[in-house]
Amino acid sequence: MYVSGFLSPVPTANKDAYAEHARKAWPLFKEYGAVEFMEAWGENVPQGKTTDYRRAVKLEDDETVVFSWIVWPNKETADACEKSMQTDDRWQAIMDMPFDAKRMIVGDFVPLVHEKA
Repeated sequence: MYVSGFLSPVPTANKDAYAEHARKAWPLFKEYGAVEFMEAWGENVPQGKTTDYRRAVKLEDDETVVFSWIVWPNKETADACEKSMQTDDRWQAIMDMPFDAKRMIVGDFVPLVHEKA
């Protein structure tokens, strides 16, 4: 298993547009091997004393933090999907993102502990 994680500052007024953007992206991620996709709209994102999600993305007053992840079967599948973004024109059709992607935080992770009920 391999996980791609994201934090994004999304204008609160763009909540529906962001959800629609994610719905359009999921079929492509799935086609390229993703097994799970989550877009979570911030509801209780408190300010910390030293650091927090808000500061991480330089959140503005009219924005909400979105916490997202994609689960892949392995790193090779994730890497192949990322490479496809340069060659598959279908990605370009959905690259008009309803938020400031320059402040989005992206990272890939290898699970350390993974439990399910």
